[in-house]
Amino acid sequence: MGEQFKLSIENLIQKLISWFDSIIINLPNIILATIIFLLALYLSKKISQRVIKSIGRRVKQGSIKSLVGSIISITIVGLGIILALGILNLDQALNSLIAGAGVAGIAIGLAVQGTLSNTFSGISLSVKNDINVGDFVETNGFGGTVEEINLRDTKIRTLDNNLVIIPNNSISNNPYKNYSLTRDLRVVIEIGIGYESDLEKVEQITKKAITNEFMYRRDEFEFYYTAFGDSAIDIQIRFWIQATEKYALTKARSRAIILIKKTFEEESINIPFPIRTIMSN
Repeated sequence: MGEQFKLSIENLIQKLISWFDSIIINLPNIILATIIFLLALYLSKKISQRVIKSIGRRVKQGSIKSLVGSIISITIVGLGIILALGILNLDQALNSLIAGAGVAGIAIGLAVQGTLSNTFSGISLSVKNDINVGDFVETNGFGGTVEEINLRDTKIRTLDNNLVIIPNNSISNNPYKNYSLTRDLRVVIEIGIGYESDLEKVEQITKKAITNEFMYRRDEFEFYYTAFGDSAIDIQIRFWIQATEKYALTKARSRAIILIKKTFEEESINIPFPIRTIMSN
């Protein structure tokens, strides 16, 4: 029993000596691998911060910027680990690590396919700048103001004050309309005036009323007499407004109709209603 214990101790000592010799022999490689790993950690932090700062001008969502920074950081650290293992001649461990990462990546990808699709769609929506927080959009049968774009979904506040949460993938894969991308809108109004009206005067007072209220691109105000109608001379009025919300056009048209009617009443200009004569035998 004593001899067996003594032999075990000697084997342990020999093993420790062998390990120590191996460490001494490979000490330069160990130091170099350690330096490379620490350098990778340092670069991952600095580069991710630089990238986050760079994309911050285009991407306002904190979750998107955080994800991009994490991906860059993990990629740089991963490359540092691979280089460090290669320097230490741990090829077998490196191959096992890469193979294991590949299998795990496939399994995880299949398990969270929908989540990853929404995540990359969220990044795409933020980077492309087609939809931003505060824009009025219509998508997937809903219309409202975008309140948030995160890694999974987009939150839209509808006109009736309901909050609709739509997966990012559904927005990317379906048509959507962003009213905030078109800031110059043209308002078109059609109206009729009585045949007894002074046509030149009507044009002058209409232009004055509209351009005083709607100052944007006032030099491009358009006024046309378009036809001799059954009971009125038909007019078409066109002018521009600058707006970023869906109902700005409707509001501007409503306001312009009020101004035109009020102006015509003050100047005693008749807006006739259709007259139908019924003949009887």
